[in-house]
Amino acid sequence: MNQNDITDETCSIYRARGHDNGQECSAMTVCENCMPNEPCFVPDSYYTYRTEEYGQVSGEEAMMQEIYQRGPIACGIAVPDALENYTSGIFYDTTGDMDIVHDISIVGYGVENGTKYWTVRNSWGSHYGESGFVRVIRGINNIAIESDCAWATPKDTWSKKEKHITTEAEKNDPRNKPSNSNIVPKSDMFMKKGGCRVEKAFFENGEKPLPVHAWEELKLEDVPKNVDWRNMNGTNYLGWSKN
Repeated sequence: MNQNDITDETCSIYRARGHDNGQECSAMTVCENCMPNEPCFVPDSYYTYRTEEYGQVSGEEAMMQEIYQRGPIACGIAVPDALENYTSGIFYDTTGDMDIVHDISIVGYGVENGTKYWTVRNSWGSHYGESGFVRVIRGINNIAIESDCAWATPKDTWSKKEKHITTEAEKNDPRNKPSNSNIVPKSDMFMKKGGCRVEKAFFENGEKPLPVHAWEELKLEDVPKNVDWRNMNGTNYLGWSKN
C-alpha cells in the first residue's frame, strides 16, 4: 500500500479470488462501476488510499505495544481444521500447525479467567466464530500468530480528496472483463499501481519506520491488560467483518 494505491469496496469488492484462482490483474479489477442493464466499466476517477510508514513486528510484548499505541496489526497464521470450525471461546490449536496460509488482523487482546488471548478480526463473514472474530490464546505463538506481523500508518489522502485519474489505456485494457476467469499470472502486470493480489508481498527496500517513534515504549506493567479497538473510549474504529 505504500507503493501501490488501493481503492475501497465502493469500486473493488472482495471476490476471494486472485492470481492463483482466476483473477487476472486489470484496470477493472482495481476499480469498476456498473449501471442497470449496461456493461460494467472503469470509472473516470476514483479515490485511492495508501500507507506512509510501515514495518514488521513480532513477539507478544512488541505486538501489544503496537496495538495499544497505534492500532490493529496484520498477521499471518496457520489454519488447522479446528480453526475453520471455531464457534466461540479462546482458540488453542493442539496439532502444532505453524504453516502460515492466511492473513488476519489483531485488533486487541485481553485475559479471560486467567487465560491470555488475542482478539482477531477474520474475513470469513460475520457468521464465523464470535460475529466474525476469533480469540486466539496469547503468548505461546499458537498457529504462528506471533511470528509474522506488520504495522502501518495511513497517509491522509481523503482530506484533499486525492483521486486516481483513469487513462485511456486503462479504460481500453482488453482484460477489462466483469467476470474474468482466465488464470494468467503476470510479473509485468499492466497496472504497476493498483490493488491486485500477488502471491507474496515483500518490503523490497526494507522497512520504512517512522523517523521517531510516534509513541514512547511503555513498561509492560504499564500497558493495559485489555485493549479492543471495537471500543476505545466508547468509539468503534473497525469496519464490518464480511467475506
